[in-house]
Amino acid sequence: MFQEKMSKNTHFGYNPVDKQEKVAKVAEIFDSVARNYDLMNDIMSAGIHRLWKAFAVSQAGVREGCKVLDIASGTGDLALSFARKAGNTGQVWLTDINAAMLDLGRDKLLNEGFIVPVAQCDASELPFPDNYFDRVMISFGLRHITDKEKALKEMKRVLKPGGKLLVLEFSQIWKPLEKLYDIYSYAVLPWLGKHVAKDQDSYTWLAESIRAHPDQESLAQMMQMTGFICVNYFNLTGGIAALHTGLKL
Repeated sequence: MFQEKMSKNTHFGYNPVDKQEKVAKVAEIFDSVARNYDLMNDIMSAGIHRLWKAFAVSQAGVREGCKVLDIASGTGDLALSFARKAGNTGQVWLTDINAAMLDLGRDKLLNEGFIVPVAQCDASELPFPDNYFDRVMISFGLRHITDKEKALKEMKRVLKPGGKLLVLEFSQIWKPLEKLYDIYSYAVLPWLGKHVAKDQDSYTWLAESIRAHPDQESLAQMMQMTGFICVNYFNLTGGIAALHTGLKL
């Protein structure tokens, strides 16, 4: 792990690339998929991603007056839920490294009557003060970050003592379902990408990026090594996704 951290190289899907090259490639993919992002999420998961997000919101325990940082907000589904719970006395920041996705998220919240602060930023270099947020959420974005440990440290830095981090991400599926899941991932997903989003390559890479992401136990250990306490995770839909939580001491 130390050698990978010190290296100038990382992985884009299964392919080794320079770290800066990965940032550019990820940005290119999300520029491409942004317009069809919500539609493809509903089709790919048969709408189940909405249940995963609802569960994450329930575990976040956001209340009136809470300050919430939503990292990799995408089209703003979770930020919208948090804004409704935080109320007029709370504060929900909508953030993403990709401008196209951020625009969609901001517009979605505006359409629902919520004007929230927005920041285009890298999760590894958050432009927020120490001990500021009650909750930090990152949903389906951690696997795209080149230096996950650095990003987790930044998330911990901006959390208040006693604050909670929530990481919702694709994970390792239950073994008996693995072969069927592989068929879906490497045959069906690219087909959907080609015929619905008109972008087969991006959805081929999506399947690869999921497999390259740390499994449930590895991510839990990474959070513990970063300094989070009471680290726990919940398998969702047989481990297709998992919600990890941890507290800042």
